[in-house]
Amino acid sequence: MTNANRGAGSRWLVLVIRLPAEPSRHRVAVWRELRRIGALSLGQGIWAVPDVPVFGAGIARAVELTERSGGQAVTLNASGRGPEDAARFQAMFTAARSEDWAEFLADCGKFEAELAKEIRIAKFTLAELEEEEQSLERLRRWHRDLTARDVFGASEAVEAAARLKQCTVACEDYAERVFRALHETPEQDR
Repeated sequence: MTNANRGAGSRWLVLVIRLPAEPSRHRVAVWRELRRIGALSLGQGIWAVPDVPVFGAGIARAVELTERSGGQAVTLNASGRGPEDAARFQAMFTAARSEDWAEFLADCGKFEAELAKEIRIAKFTLAELEEEEQSLERLRRWHRDLTARDVFGASEAVEAAARLKQCTVACEDYAERVFRALHETPEQDR
């Protein structure tokens, strides 16, 4: 754990939310916001995040969404009663980040498989290249977001960074193939 994260394992923000049963879209909106920031669900309507700045804006949005929908939100500062509680919370939070990284790695695999398929069928068009570049940019944004909320450094983060680099290299290779195909003249085909 880095020096910046030493205190994060023992200080938490706990958000207790009560929302009206209907319409369900309000509950879904709050749930999505809390999932998006990586909040840990502790039970129905109870969420926790390490007490570090990266989560502040997301917690504020969740509280705002809750209050706009006629619900109630209470944010509490919390710490474990002892080192065991802090370690348990940290382990739960890191396990959730590990699941996020596993999903990211699976999407990297899908991206690489898609590029391999396009190369195999020789689909070298600018439209396809643009689509693949957008997919790579989505992976980059996702990696950035996961890195920001992976406060304790899940072990999968290192593999994910390497895999994103592989995806970037594969996309650059595909781009070179597209440009080569687009610049070929009919005489070069013979």
